[in-house]
Amino acid sequence: MTEDFGQRPGPESVRLIDFDEAKAVPGIVPGTFVLVVSGEKPYENTAVRLVPLVYVRQPEYWGIEVTGSLPSGIQLPVTAPYTEALPLDGVRGTKGVEVIGAHKRERIDLPRPE
Repeated sequence: MTEDFGQRPGPESVRLIDFDEAKAVPGIVPGTFVLVVSGEKPYENTAVRLVPLVYVRQPEYWGIEVTGSLPSGIQLPVTAPYTEALPLDGVRGTKGVEVIGAHKRERIDLPRPE
């Protein structure tokens, strides 16, 4: 039986985490951009990833989730800073991107590709 991807249960091992700053910086190749997100990890051993959402057609703002997981399953009770980067090739909306954290969302406008 085929089930719609969006109707499947969410994972238990990954959570949205907070971020303090999100910015798009120019890439090495002209006209490209890299999303750079930074903040404080809830646990020192949290693995942070920037995960683009899946769309059927290009949205105005492409959603990118800031996720954290604990690969070892053990929580080291010390926070730590993080900085993660994601090339935006193929994951930009018609207007830009939207960074999605645990308690806030931030839209970043990008210039239209030439």
